[in-house]
Amino acid sequence: MDATTTVITVAAVLAAVVLALAVALLVRLVRTRRELRRAGLPTGPRWVFWGAVLYLVLPADLLPDPVYLDDIGVLLLALRSVRAPLGGRDRGTPRPPDSEPA
Repeated sequence: MDATTTVITVAAVLAAVVLALAVALLVRLVRTRRELRRAGLPTGPRWVFWGAVLYLVLPADLLPDPVYLDDIGVLLLALRSVRAPLGGRDRGTPRPPDSEPA
């Protein structure tokens, strides 16, 4: 293999890893929103969720599509926005009985 082929191969592998990370974040965002809706908790503005999904899927991006860093940033912000109504509570751990409001 020559140097050009090696660089192209490494770039392709890195692009695939970053794309896999973006898809994993999208799946986490969808699951979090679904769990919050099932629990009857607010899920934040609906446009934030759908905007993040569309930003990942549509070809118009701030950075070209082999570089998914902007997509990952948008998904992380949307995930944070969807989880914001939970406040400081961790959604996986139950609250102790003494900390419940009277």
